[in-house]
Formats: sequence, structure tokens, C-alpha cells
Amino acid sequence: MAPRANWKGFLRLSLVTCPVALYPATSESEKISFNQLNRQTGHRIKYLKVDADTGDEVPNEDIVKGYQLEKDQFIEVTKEELEEIALESTRTIEIDEFVDKRDIDPRYLIRPYYIRPDGKVGHDAFAVIRETIREMNKVAIGRVVLTNREHIIALEPMDKGLVGTLLRYPYEVRSEAEYFDEIQDVKVTKDMLDLAKHIVNQKAGRFEPEKFEDHYETALIDLINQKRAGKPITPKSKPAATNVVDLMEALRRSVGKEAAPAKGPKPAKKPKKASAGQKEMLMPIEGKKQKEAAAKKPAARPQRKSA
Repeated sequence: MAPRANWKGFLRLSLVTCPVALYPATSESEKISFNQLNRQTGHRIKYLKVDADTGDEVPNEDIVKGYQLEKDQFIEVTKEELEEIALESTRTIEIDEFVDKRDIDPRYLIRPYYIRPDGKVGHDAFAVIRETIREMNKVAIGRVVLTNREHIIALEPMDKGLVGTLLRYPYEVRSEAEYFDEIQDVKVTKDMLDLAKHIVNQKAGRFEPEKFEDHYETALIDLINQKRAGKPITPKSKPAATNVVDLMEALRRSVGKEAAPAKGPKPAKKPKKASAGQKEMLMPIEGKKQKEAAAKKPAARPQRKSA
């Protein structure tokens, strides 16, 4: 079942309009998260909204937004006032222009969303807009209001739908000069560059997200499973730091290190299912679902189940 839409409205290209829904394309909910506890009682910590001066708890209906002018001086803004300045992009993604994808600086990318027709009508208009973007090999730039703020959104076709990526405004992107000006100008010799290129060629491959594993998430799962089983926690040994002063020597040793595994035949590797495996615990909690799964597949390996 698809998640609930974050936004519903209309997608418009000039006079061509169709109802659409916008869904988050990524999720952090599968990762392990922790609650804060009172060490003395084991109870969860609860946060309250209190008046900074009196310390009294403030109910939600008495809380308003305020912009700070000076210390202890605020301009209050009500929900009704914010609704009065609502923009057209609150309900409509208006396509303003089409650009080449290579023109979009990656620093401006925020997060992706899936966009599809909303309901049974408008599929024809949606298909026209989608295929026009595809045929022109362009990225459509529009505007959309999410969480009460207007965002730039870049639209690209994906299969039968669209992917919309929120973009930052220029004032949100810091200048690289502030960080790069103090980098020294270094002359890189041809020999160094040739060795570095050789390392790159040895490590060349295709980007396949499914073969990557979140090692920290796996370590968290192992830690929780060990504590659940009552096993002692022993710290893992840290790799010894290497102190190579000669850069050329470090490059030569790197070339040898990367070439070493290629001397012997590599065993066939099964593709890792990192995204699926990291959602489940290695040691499931006893329960109805586990018993049913065991009855259906007695020889299957136990799966990890979310804590």
C-alpha cells in the first residue's frame, strides 16, 4: 500500500492541467531509532511546551508563531494571516520553464517525490506532460508549497510517473570560496596522477545501490540482539593507523593493495539485499507471525525483524 500523499493539487503546463498527488520517494522510518529514557525508572522522557519565563506548560491553542525583532521583542503572526498570503502554488504546480539536467547544480537538490495522477481523471493530460518532458530530454521547473513554504521543484519522467525533486533557493547555498580559498595550490606530478588513475581503474564499476549495506545499522542490530540475548558486549578492536609520509610510496602500496585480490579466483558472490535485510532484526521476537512463518517454511533462515 502506497503511503499517504504529502500534497494534492494540479499540475499545469500552460492551459493543460491535471490533478496530481505527490508522495515521498525516500524514507528514514526503516532505520533503528532510540527513545530517551529515565535511567532510574526506565520510563520514556516526555517533552512539554513551557513558557520560557514562568515555566508553566502552554496548551497548543495558546501557541502562536512569532518573528524575533530584538531580544524579548517579537512580531506575532496568526494562522489566518498566513493563509491570507497563500500562493497559487499552494494548490498548483505551475511549470515555468524547461532546462537541461546538467545545468542543475547538485548542491541545490533537496529530496525527491513521486508524482502521479490523482483519481481516475486527468491521465491523458498527465501523459502528455510526462511524454513531452521525456521527448524533449529536459527537466521541467515549477513551484509547489509544502509545509507552508514555497519550493522550486524539478520534474523528470520515471516509468509511468514523474519524479519531482525539491530545489534550494540561491540564498540557501553557501559559497564554496569561504571553504576552498585556503586550500594550497599543489603541483601534481604525472607519475602521481598515473598511479592514482591506475587505482581508479582497478576500482571501477557500476553504481548498484542494492550491493551497499549500512554497516552502522547492521552493527546496531547486532548490539541490540546481543543485549536482548543477555550476552556480554565486548568492544571491537580498531584498525591500526598507518603512517605513510611519502605520497608516492602510499600510491604504489595502494596499487599493490588493490591488485592483490585479483591474483586468485574470486568466489561467486550473491547479491546483498541491504535495504530489505536492514529492516529486520536477526533475532525475531517469539510470536504468532514467527510461528506461522516457521510452519510454512520450516527450512527457511530466520529473518530480521524490526525492533
